[in-house]
Amino acid sequence: MLEIQGLHAYYGKSHVLHGVDLHVRPGEIVSLLGRNGAGRSTLVKAAMGQVRAEGSIRFQNAPILGLKAYQVARKGLGYVPESRDIFPTLTVEQNLLLGEQRGRGASRWTLGDMYRMFPRLQERRSVAAGVLSGGEQQMLTLCRTLMGDPDLIMIDEPTEGLAPKIVALVGDYLQALRDKGISVLLVEQKLAIALDIAQRVYVMGHGTIVFEGTPDQLRANGAIRREWLEV
Repeated sequence: MLEIQGLHAYYGKSHVLHGVDLHVRPGEIVSLLGRNGAGRSTLVKAAMGQVRAEGSIRFQNAPILGLKAYQVARKGLGYVPESRDIFPTLTVEQNLLLGEQRGRGASRWTLGDMYRMFPRLQERRSVAAGVLSGGEQQMLTLCRTLMGDPDLIMIDEPTEGLAPKIVALVGDYLQALRDKGISVLLVEQKLAIALDIAQRVYVMGHGTIVFEGTPDQLRANGAIRREWLEV
């Protein structure tokens, strides 16, 4: 579904990604792990056309490298940034409705689905998004992206700064996506959730992939964890 080959990415003259290869299959959750600065966020931004990149990125067998972010989104690739990027002066429901994409046919998701998944959003639907807690804003960002009916969703650090109860809700949300046939590329630092819900795992270090395998294989590989993940 998502095929990345020989990807190089740059911020100005800074060369951040060095020939990255990665793929996500239909209906699969893949976790992308690594320390801060390893290049994980740059990879998903490159896929969304937000940084200068070279190499090959294909989504559903079509090249997308060089497209603008809105063009990539219209092809069915969703992106939840770490910064959340809500519209603070709009209500929760207005933020959700802004995520809808016209012209892609009948969506698999409705406002009612979002509210059933996260009842707290329904309770706060008429509240300005800027006054929501961090956990509520994360729920809103996840659901706003889902309202665009993506076939694959890339999620950057969704559990950062969240209470354990909300982290568990995010894990349930990702499983619900997979049950609906939506692929997930999860950028995450918390090993527990990343390994529990993923079918495959990549580890990045210094802008390259240093490990690819199953969660069990990573659990068994203490050398990789010590060198590239553990503090």
